[in-house]
Amino acid sequence: MKNTWIGIIVLFFISSATSPLFAQQVRDNRDDAFTEFGYRQGTAYRTASGKPGPSYWQNGADYVMNVILDEDEQTITGNVVITYKNNSPEALDFVWLYLEQNRFTPESRGTLTTPVQGNRYNGDLDGGNTITNVKAQVVGRNKPVSSEHYISDTRMQVYFAEPIPANGGQATISMDFAYKIPQKGMDRMGRVSTKNGEIFALAQWYPKVAVFDDVTGWNTDPYLGAGEFYLGYGDFDYKITVPYDHIVVASGELVNPTQVLPKLLQDRMKQAATSDERVYLISPDEVTDYGKTRPAQSGNLTWHFKMNNTRDVAFSSSKAFIWDAAKINLPSGKTAMAQSVYPVESDGYEAWGRSTEYSKASVEHYSEMWYEYPYPVAVNVAAEVGGMEYPGLNFCSWKSKGESLWGVTDHEFGHNWFPMIVGSNERRHAWMDEGFNTFINYYSYLAFNDGEYTNNLKQTRRYIGWMTSKDREPTATHPDRTQSNNLGMAAYYKPAMGLMMLKEYVLGPETFNRAFRSYINTWAYKHPQPTDFFNHMENVSGENLDWFWKGWFYSNANIDLAIDGVFPYGGNYVVNLSNRGEMPMPVLLEITYEDGEKERRMLPVEIWFKGNQWSHLLRVDKKVVAVEIDPDKVITDINSGNDKWPSTLYK
Repeated sequence: MKNTWIGIIVLFFISSATSPLFAQQVRDNRDDAFTEFGYRQGTAYRTASGKPGPSYWQNGADYVMNVILDEDEQTITGNVVITYKNNSPEALDFVWLYLEQNRFTPESRGTLTTPVQGNRYNGDLDGGNTITNVKAQVVGRNKPVSSEHYISDTRMQVYFAEPIPANGGQATISMDFAYKIPQKGMDRMGRVSTKNGEIFALAQWYPKVAVFDDVTGWNTDPYLGAGEFYLGYGDFDYKITVPYDHIVVASGELVNPTQVLPKLLQDRMKQAATSDERVYLISPDEVTDYGKTRPAQSGNLTWHFKMNNTRDVAFSSSKAFIWDAAKINLPSGKTAMAQSVYPVESDGYEAWGRSTEYSKASVEHYSEMWYEYPYPVAVNVAAEVGGMEYPGLNFCSWKSKGESLWGVTDHEFGHNWFPMIVGSNERRHAWMDEGFNTFINYYSYLAFNDGEYTNNLKQTRRYIGWMTSKDREPTATHPDRTQSNNLGMAAYYKPAMGLMMLKEYVLGPETFNRAFRSYINTWAYKHPQPTDFFNHMENVSGENLDWFWKGWFYSNANIDLAIDGVFPYGGNYVVNLSNRGEMPMPVLLEITYEDGEKERRMLPVEIWFKGNQWSHLLRVDKKVVAVEIDPDKVITDINSGNDKWPSTLYK
């Protein structure tokens, strides 16, 4: 046992003689806690200050798509033309794409790695893409066309007759595709039958380019289940042909409303664009009144949408929709529109009747708090999906009500900031979107209707049971490698609690908010890695947080701060402290005086630099009757029994 007591020999004897806890052995974990975490030296691509470097690059792709939804056959058929932009410093012989509908086959890796008892990511087995008419060509005069391609599970490799030039070269890839729409779409997309028709929730619905970056090269991890998505940015121009009686909502702007909406709905749309209260575009009584709410009474209609600088698009189509909308007010003075579509079974003030209110409040809060919402619409779709996010559009359970609907709506719209705006790699680093989003959700809960609903994230000690479980896994574990019963804590709650502790305990709200907002602004529409986040937060806050990143995100270390005793000393007091856990933390002390007054003092994490015991000289001019660590219980200290003096255990 090492000790770092104040250099007065008599103090050692006083404390050791009078404190029965002093003799307890406390592990010296300095080497584990304070050694430098990883290799975070900056490069020309990513600086040590956590910013894109002077040579930072990222590739992009623009999409033009035309698809047909066949309601009877439950299929999508269509074509896509992708214009790929190679901004990397190397020529590319091929491009990798994702064909995520291939997950829905008996032979897919996702199917073969699903446990017999199933899990959240169950999917149909009668789907999969049919790809035809592949053409790939570097942009330029008289460039040769290649049809060579290779499909492996959910990935597709397309070869060119000659390489795409580095530093700005472009190429086009086109193909036709078709697949059966799964009913069970891994809780991310699919279809559900309702009283007035089927609701189609379409995502992962087109061939999309994988990310080629400066860290991994081609990111081709297969689509298995828990790992979500890592996508580049580009402009989308897409047309969806559906039966005349369908309503289509989608990511981005509807650019042909006069062709797919009767004048009545066009007028209501204009009204909703200026209304803070919801406006029915199609009321519950009008759901089946096609003569009133549709511009045609037979055949098909083609809905045309555009969305710029986005990483993905999704849509929903049904003849069963109630449709309402309201204005979203943004900090710059601009506006967007919140929209909700849901069947009559989901109607009611206690259910989806408040969806647009929830959506509007959520987007306005995050815009004010962190970064302004960039999209023209925020659409909430009632579907057979527990909750899944896409740029400007959510799928949430059509059975959700009340606080449950608020919670899932708010969470999914929060994802527009992580990872839609800040484009992290969800498939490898789930905590950088799920954890960050769960964290910002807490403050949105507090803001909504002055706390109409509750969120217990700040009550971090509710989760001590998992924190001390022998089966827990570090937050940094790849989501597809994380045990299913650990994913919620490892990817959502633990990283969220980590940010909570940084904000409310370690850095303080002002410093944390400044650094976190700077991170969002710096990496908007770019691809940060974990070290970029760590470096940026440290450089803006001015604090070395190596010990925190390593302990909280990359290990199973726990916090256990203890008061070993409080002793009078020369008119003041000495507080003997120990760090009994694997992870150090600053020590917030609340001192209670004999007259009832309370005072708080923070000791920095550096007190543990030389060992896991520390004696703090408490300079006071009044009698101390109680001392407590972390009185608000913000940190996940696994043993509250040693946080107070006098100890309540011995009373």
